[in-house]
Amino acid sequence: MTIAQTLTPPLSARRFVLATDLDGTFLGGSESDRRTLYDWIEANRVSVGLIFVTGRDPAFIMEMCAERGLPWPDYVVGDVGTTIAEVVPRRAINPIPALEADIANRWGDKGAEVRETLDGHPGLTLQPTAFRHRVSFDLDPAAYCPSAEDKIAGLGLDWLISDNRFFDVLPKGVSKGPSLRRLVEHLGIPEHRVLAAGDTLNDLSMLECGLNAVAVGNSEPALLDRVRELDHLHTARAHGAGGILEAIAAFALHDTPQGA
Repeated sequence: MTIAQTLTPPLSARRFVLATDLDGTFLGGSESDRRTLYDWIEANRVSVGLIFVTGRDPAFIMEMCAERGLPWPDYVVGDVGTTIAEVVPRRAINPIPALEADIANRWGDKGAEVRETLDGHPGLTLQPTAFRHRVSFDLDPAAYCPSAEDKIAGLGLDWLISDNRFFDVLPKGVSKGPSLRRLVEHLGIPEHRVLAAGDTLNDLSMLECGLNAVAVGNSEPALLDRVRELDHLHTARAHGAGGILEAIAAFALHDTPQGA
């Protein structure tokens, strides 16, 4: 652990914690807005915490941070909520066994059964990554047959379609929102200090979970249709990173860069 890490307070003591999706959200918007948000986070680590809540796996996150200059998060809720992990910058993303035990139990090592059940299913192409507690497919909406949903329900699992391009099979009751809430409770973070940010339907559960939330300006219409009545959600005009900055100011969660 570095000196800087030992001087950084735990997330429960920080003024504000951003819990954000990556693709289209934290990685979205203009280059100028991304740079403004990322630099602002790095300059305010003592008072700002960062959690990535994403469908991406830890290996992808390590690459983005180590090689492409993305700010290191403090924690990760990855793999569409099936991974909950602590981050050691530049070294490792370590799953938290106490928080993942229930996820693993709900999954029950059903990966092989899922792959066999959906083998050759119209409109679904298996993604090659060997996720621990999920199975993911690329979805072709023109060829997709919805009977996949009944097949997965019959296995006692959940399915999720996002951006009309991806089909994820998840443990029953597990997704981004429940896993984020579990981490927030585990860390003792006051809920009113957290902002959840997203842009597609696989972010729905975290935008609905009762924390301050923002649907960024480039959100898919299907997500906006589902969240428009939520009184704890800000619908941003700005895209991606700009929408996050807009929401931080709208909820008065932290001082933001001048002009953001």
